[in-house]
Amino acid sequence: MAAGAQADMARGFTGIRQTLLAEQAEEQIYEYITQQELKKGDRLPNEFQLADRFGVGRSTIREAVKLLVSRGVLETRRGSGTYVRDAVPSDLDPLNLRSAEDKVSLALDLVDLRMILEPGIAELAAHNATEEEIRVLMDKCDDTEARIRSGRYYIQSDIDFHTHIALCSKNKVVEQLVSIIETAVLMFVNITHKQLAQETITTHRAIAKAIAEHDPIGARAAMTMHIAYNRNLIKDIKETQEKN
Repeated sequence: MAAGAQADMARGFTGIRQTLLAEQAEEQIYEYITQQELKKGDRLPNEFQLADRFGVGRSTIREAVKLLVSRGVLETRRGSGTYVRDAVPSDLDPLNLRSAEDKVSLALDLVDLRMILEPGIAELAAHNATEEEIRVLMDKCDDTEARIRSGRYYIQSDIDFHTHIALCSKNKVVEQLVSIIETAVLMFVNITHKQLAQETITTHRAIAKAIAEHDPIGARAAMTMHIAYNRNLIKDIKETQEKN
């Protein structure tokens, strides 16, 4: 291989590595935002602090911040620093629900919509999921549980579990609703501050088991229970908010 071609290949591998590092740092920064429960307008640590925290270079942090800026999560202010713009990435919010001022009321509306849709989606998944799709679903269930138990970031894994059930339904219209489900799951976890982690483990396992056993009634019931936990907690948060 010619020296020039070798150099081009080396540059290509370096570029891929830098991209992967930036994407990993992007996930770590977003996890930091959610774990620290940062709100709109909160300032992030500076580049040096973030680079030290995540064990990467400052250039990687800059690229990760750019990715989160492009997703509407962060904003940079010249001479001031990097700030949280919104905890819900714009690519997970095609209906622009993130612009609503009253997030708790919006979350309650979304959970009511989920109660209408998702038990039926789980029922369809129990009818239609293939053995390979069930294997993937169980893997996603295991991953969410492992992340919760070890205290790691689990929101994306939670989202992946629910969206995979929607795909298992084999209903083309349901597949178009995936982005709404993604937004709802993300918003619930942010608002409830992960208070339902143990309930998530238990009900996810019940949903996955019913779908794996091709038990549509069991899948509907387990999903209903899962969403009911979310709804009850969000109602409590809303009532507390109204009293204060």
